[in-house]
Amino acid sequence: MNILQQTWALIKKDARIEWRKRQAIGGILLYVLSTTFVVYSIVGEKTSGVVWAALYWIIVLFASVNAVAKSFVQENQERQLYYYSLLQPTALILSKIFYNTLLLFVVCLLSYGSFSLIMDNPIRFQGLFFLLMFLGSLGFSIAFSFVAAIAAKAQQAATLMAILSFPIVIPILMTLLRLSKIALGLMTDTMYYKDIFILLAIDLILGSIVLLLFPFLWRD
Repeated sequence: MNILQQTWALIKKDARIEWRKRQAIGGILLYVLSTTFVVYSIVGEKTSGVVWAALYWIIVLFASVNAVAKSFVQENQERQLYYYSLLQPTALILSKIFYNTLLLFVVCLLSYGSFSLIMDNPIRFQGLFFLLMFLGSLGFSIAFSFVAAIAAKAQQAATLMAILSFPIVIPILMTLLRLSKIALGLMTDTMYYKDIFILLAIDLILGSIVLLLFPFLWRD
């Protein structure tokens, strides 16, 4: 099989495993709903747009770490050796990135829905905010998938995920917060598409670095 066929086969495999272990999706949903309720209990139904956006992305960030951390940790050494004999490393990391992007986009939608249901929804430009959800999911997926691979090799998943991942995603998070202010209508910036290109460029640069470095990590 070529890279695309291997990638698609791995994505379907991960989807089947996730469907069999529904407690993972249930845990993410419970985390999103419980944290949203805690935020509502503290700040109330009425809150400023900046606080709303900040709390939203913080919840999405930590939910993303929990969702992606198991990407490589759940693969035992025997299965990794089996993959090593069959697959190209590019296909493996691409499948993880694509699948985790979809998973994190679902996390973003769940968080958005729970925030809108429990608290007011101050977003004025919905289309822009949904674009930010996708680009943010892609950036988080690329960064956290590679860090999860490193953590699985070092067998210190929780510690390394916390230490390595957050410095990497700070540029993504800061750009998301700036664009969120525009989506909220708090800033008037006719050149905001430049920030979108910056966010897309960050995702592409991270993706290129991961594709370049993962084969060396895979051979270890």
